[in-house]
Amino acid sequence: MATTPIFNASCSFPSTRGIDCKSFIGLRSTVSKVSVASSRIGTSQRRNLVVRASESGNGHAKKLGMSDAECEDAVASGNVPEAPPVPPKPAAPAGTPIVQPLNLNRRPRRNRASPVTRAAFQETDISPANFVYPLFIHEGEEDTPIGAMPGCYRLGWRHGLVEEVAKARAVGVNSIVLFPKVPEALKNPTGDEAYNDNGLVPRTIRLLKDKYPDLVIYTDVALDPYSSDGHDGIVREDGVIMNDETVHQLCKQAVSQARAGADVVSPSDMMDGRVGAIRAALDAEGFQNVSIMSYTAKYASSFYGPFREALDSNPRFGDKKTYQMNPANYREALIEAREDEAEGADILLVKPGLPYLDIIRLLRDKSSLPIAAYQVSGEYSMIKAGGVLKMIDEEKVMMESLMCLRRAGADIILTYFALQAATCLCGEKR
Repeated sequence: MATTPIFNASCSFPSTRGIDCKSFIGLRSTVSKVSVASSRIGTSQRRNLVVRASESGNGHAKKLGMSDAECEDAVASGNVPEAPPVPPKPAAPAGTPIVQPLNLNRRPRRNRASPVTRAAFQETDISPANFVYPLFIHEGEEDTPIGAMPGCYRLGWRHGLVEEVAKARAVGVNSIVLFPKVPEALKNPTGDEAYNDNGLVPRTIRLLKDKYPDLVIYTDVALDPYSSDGHDGIVREDGVIMNDETVHQLCKQAVSQARAGADVVSPSDMMDGRVGAIRAALDAEGFQNVSIMSYTAKYASSFYGPFREALDSNPRFGDKKTYQMNPANYREALIEAREDEAEGADILLVKPGLPYLDIIRLLRDKSSLPIAAYQVSGEYSMIKAGGVLKMIDEEKVMMESLMCLRRAGADIILTYFALQAATCLCGEKR
């Protein structure tokens, strides 16, 4: 399994901690003022050298002023310095049975015996560079808390958003993805506001790029925030989501976002053929260097509820099962992945994350493209709720869940924990 490159942003964290550097240092002589000459002429008076931890308390070893040759001669003549004794074998508790040791050639626990060895053999690493921070934005000036997602807000695009990005960058998170709450008055059945060059998302991109030119901005390409029907595509009067007509709108949306300065456009709609069409549209407008992160395996999951509250984008009727994938399906993810690769996707994303570790591993094993995982709002909110109720240790569960996504094969993770997790990782450094 590939591991993460060494993190070289503004903060990093060490592989090991807690090494006692003050133990067993220094040489101490039990004889005072013995001339060097006496040792040279073989006098019967011998130096008894004992290696001890420094008793001075300042960590500096006491030196005797002997040369290397003199030290070697002393050892050769039998005057070997004493070292601390071998520590006694720790006693077992009373009542422990006395047994013959098992005849084992291999004991895997040996490689887990200390923090140093565990860190040395750790197969998966995680750093703030692996995080993409999803941020909700709206037209208002104040930040509005999202009830179902403790700690998350709809951020004012000119104020709160800029401040939140600054906090994230301070701990090494330099990639974000934007999700807009669009005013109801701007929504219509065909989602035309999605490709308004002066809409909320393009304005926000331009503002952030002006403030932070090296910030990597991902955008969401889908119609649901802009649709009066709340679906990812155009809805026909019989309730069918129209595929090709929706793709036409998505291409215009992606080009508008690229024109504003987006680095990565991310079609999350799950329409057939949209990756190839978007790639062609971007290239035709001169945006060959804008990447596509395709929501390759996006499942019709029940874990999305808090997100839809955040954007007020619930479908007005029905569900999304005719275009998002069946949670029961595994092999179907390969079909989607092969199509997206062939059409020019640069990154393949799996959504949700933790309940779909098998799909992340499947795509990791079958594709050489970078794999992204989205730790969705339901995953986030469950961990938060468990922490508030003292049922789990929120911070430890948060970090374990993120590490599991990495271990399964995710190169990057879209997570609402990005700022909190990166702060924890930087705290380990300190």
